[in-house]
Amino acid sequence: QVQLVESGGGLVQPGDSLTLSCRASGRTFSNRTIGWFRQVPGEEREFVATITWADETIGFGPTYYADSVKGRFTISNDRANNIVYLRMNSLKPEDTAIYYCVFKYGFYSANGGSYNYWGQGTQVTISS
Repeated sequence: QVQLVESGGGLVQPGDSLTLSCRASGRTFSNRTIGWFRQVPGEEREFVATITWADETIGFGPTYYADSVKGRFTISNDRANNIVYLRMNSLKPEDTAIYYCVFKYGFYSANGGSYNYWGQGTQVTISS
């Protein structure tokens, strides 16, 4: 089992920045992908970004971003503490959503159904 706990959501103005954190615990061994999806109530969930940890030899694999956030969002991983961060810059009203931390064994997928574990979600609201 893997447990994911998100934090860092809130209300900010357009153009502001925000950093989300996700602490993973449990069976988070090698060859895993962890990242973020988001969802607006009544709409489909949307892939945001992921980062993959391969193993001790390869280290971190590639990061992937949705086109809508590329260049504005950065995903990073504090492996020692099993924390994943999503730094969000130049926020727009359309970034408003519930952001979910996700985890899967194996490599990247943009399909939310591929992720075995989901956090409880944290609300991000961008409004003036």
